Amino acid sequence: MAKKRKASPSVFKRLFIIFIVFLSLAIVAWYVVLKIKEKQALADAKNAYYEAFGIYLPQGYSIHGIDVSNYQSTVYWPLVKAMHVDTVAIGFAFIKATEGLNDVDKRFAKNWQATKQVDIPRGAYHFFLATKSGSKQANNFIKQVNLTTGDLPPVVDIEHLYGVSAKNMRTRLKECLTTLEAHYRVKPIIYTYVSFYNSYLGKEFNDYPLWVAHYLEPDKPKISRDWVFWQHSERGSVNGITSNVDFNVFNGDSTTFKKLLIKP
Repeated sequence: MAKKRKASPSVFKRLFIIFIVFLSLAIVAWYVVLKIKEKQALADAKNAYYEAFGIYLPQGYSIHGIDVSNYQSTVYWPLVKAMHVDTVAIGFAFIKATEGLNDVDKRFAKNWQATKQVDIPRGAYHFFLATKSGSKQANNFIKQVNLTTGDLPPVVDIEHLYGVSAKNMRTRLKECLTTLEAHYRVKPIIYTYVSFYNSYLGKEFNDYPLWVAHYLEPDKPKISRDWVFWQHSERGSVNGITSNVDFNVFNGDSTTFKKLLIKP
């Protein structure tokens, strides 16, 4: 019986080189396509203009703001800063930073830097997963977010139980908030919906500043406790942003707002 020939080392070497070449070409092609998409997204953002914010704005509030994430794609912040409709301008922006134990929002670094460059007061938020360790989630946020003078306090966004008991959720949330407060030396803000707060948080978290989401009331959210920010719409339009964006108001005047910001 004739013996089968074994492939020589040189054959394997040539195949490996061919594989590396094709892999390199694929990476280059992917990078080029990505850059083209980013360039187009920036062009679209630069050309996004609106005559008005497109929503009803609650009366009696002087400081309005937005919150963004990767969902809004590329944001051209100079246009956001420059937009004025009557006496209303964008006075602050919350930016999604992290989620869970390891996830980082794809647009966070760019949005975080750009808001600073155009002098829009900025805040960063973490999307909390009740199924995960609270302290580890806080550390994920801490690794990504360097708060400096003039920034808003850190925010923990809690919206779902994900099958976890309310008691366990509260324990993990408290761990997260405590870890953030120890690191940044400022009390974190809780973001959630009126119904979630009333059902699962309540008095145990009343000492924390509240950013509440409620879209039904015309001029104030339907919640009995004090609140600092109110997210009143998710359908706003702002120059420099091609998609709808969440709108918020601050519950106070400019002096109260400045007191909330991170101190030197």
